[in-house]
Amino acid sequence: MLDSVLYARNKWLVDGGVVLPDKIEFWNSVYGFDMSCIKKKAMMEPLVDTVDPKLMVTDSRLLKTMDISKMSSGDASFTAPFKLVAQRNDYIHARVAYFDVSFTMCHKLFGFSTGADRSRGPHTGNKQSKDVLTICEGETITGSMSVSYNKKNPRDVDIKLSYSLDGQHSKISRTQHYKTR
Repeated sequence: MLDSVLYARNKWLVDGGVVLPDKIEFWNSVYGFDMSCIKKKAMMEPLVDTVDPKLMVTDSRLLKTMDISKMSSGDASFTAPFKLVAQRNDYIHARVAYFDVSFTMCHKLFGFSTGADRSRGPHTGNKQSKDVLTICEGETITGSMSVSYNKKNPRDVDIKLSYSLDGQHSKISRTQHYKTR
């Protein structure tokens, strides 16, 4: 979908024109429990659902900021490291990824978030991708997330999530692959 916006920008935007929204931010946060009984194939597509902010176990981290008015379609592919710290003793049973959109070139700053904390904007039709992970109670989760367009279908997005936890009760290191449509 982002490629469509960039195509329209390149084709129709006049010199000095403004693309709105002009910024996209990818965030993520982690919470979860062991779902190892789910088949690998079923895990390729993330579950898209809403998440109650009270269920979030860790802090969240910004992975990428994109300036739509200046970026190329290749800039939408990225790899970003992350470190998430548990805010309480609890079970972590999913990773939540979401994005925020900002209209910063308007007279009044406006935007919306698809994240669990709706205080930053109104509810939208987009929801958090809730990828069920096989991790239990932990302190710090480190890893990286890679996002790229699918080679066969450029409207699909391939996601590679690598993470590790060396906690008091759980020790795990894993790489998972997802595809969003």
